[in-house]
Amino acid sequence: MTGSETRSGQKVIWGRPHWRVEAVDLNHTYTTGTHEVPALRDINLEVPPGRLVAVQGRSGSGKTTLLNMLGGLDRPESGSVMIDGDEITGMGDDDLVDIRRHKVGYIFQAFGLIPILTALENVQVPLRLAMTDVAEREVRSLRLLEMVGLGDRVGHRPHELSGGEQQRVAIARALANRPAVLLADEPTGQLDSRTGRAIVDLLYEVVRNEDVTVIMATHDPAPSSLADQLITLQDGRIAG
Repeated sequence: MTGSETRSGQKVIWGRPHWRVEAVDLNHTYTTGTHEVPALRDINLEVPPGRLVAVQGRSGSGKTTLLNMLGGLDRPESGSVMIDGDEITGMGDDDLVDIRRHKVGYIFQAFGLIPILTALENVQVPLRLAMTDVAEREVRSLRLLEMVGLGDRVGHRPHELSGGEQQRVAIARALANRPAVLLADEPTGQLDSRTGRAIVDLLYEVVRNEDVTVIMATHDPAPSSLADQLITLQDGRIAG
């Protein structure tokens, strides 16, 4: 069960702060052959806790690169990323692994489920890596699958699930270790419009019920109607 209280004016969930995400003067350039392609240019943003943020823009505008930087998957050429005041861009590899394993969750367009595992077993993977107690692992995974509407599909493997159901399993898995920040890269990209809207609605509920900050890169216009904050990227810069 999700618990929350207020300490010194800051909301605390499961005994940890509800984190703010910041990027300061973020720049990154990719080199392809003899050409340099600026992916991010002078990005400054601040995401307050408990928000659903939609990052929009054309292909190549820098959406995925931005999410990778915010989650510590890549390091920027210059600038800094902070989560609750801690600069993750200056962390060593071991500390970044800890951030990615325990504090930031990821959802990808291609779902990324392990084919031979059931829905329940897929959700349990990050809990196993965190060496969570077996009984707690079981309870947490079942609760999450019920939350995403798959309480009756726990024993099904990915090939037995629809695309929308697979993405729901991926969302449950991303929430397994109770991250404060959830990064979703085109989570509706492989889904039809109706299923995609259902996934966006689910992420909206995740923000409200699991007290998670969700930052979602998307081409889909649907999230803009639900997003607390809309960021538009154009040629690596924040437009507007």
